[in-house]
Amino acid sequence: MSVATVAIAEDEADLREAVAEYLSGHGYRVLSARDAASFRDLAGREPIHVAVLDISMPGEDGLSLARWLMDQSSAGIIIASAHGSDIDRIVGLELGADDYVVKPYDLRELLARVRSVLRRLPDPAPADRWA
Repeated sequence: MSVATVAIAEDEADLREAVAEYLSGHGYRVLSARDAASFRDLAGREPIHVAVLDISMPGEDGLSLARWLMDQSSAGIIIASAHGSDIDRIVGLELGADDYVVKPYDLRELLARVRSVLRRLPDPAPADRWA
């Protein structure tokens, strides 16, 4: 697999930047968006292998964004949320997310989850498949 692209949709700027820096430092190409609209724009232009989606963002939420992304590509999806009840995790996974991590999370844990999702994905397809 070539360098995998991880896209982050997170409205908390400090967390978004920390995740992007950490994953970049571990060899991933990272795209980041502050909201669902920005994420959709990125996904329309760039191949994405794994998406890390915050549930609670202004405007469109991460669950709706996850449904859209599943219709557009075979990207892996990790839900990242402060909502950690059993029902929240179950809904996210039943929706089709590959994993669910509860905030605050350790960046090493997120890295391990990204790697785990990537192991389960087929080799990346050409970029036009993701558009």
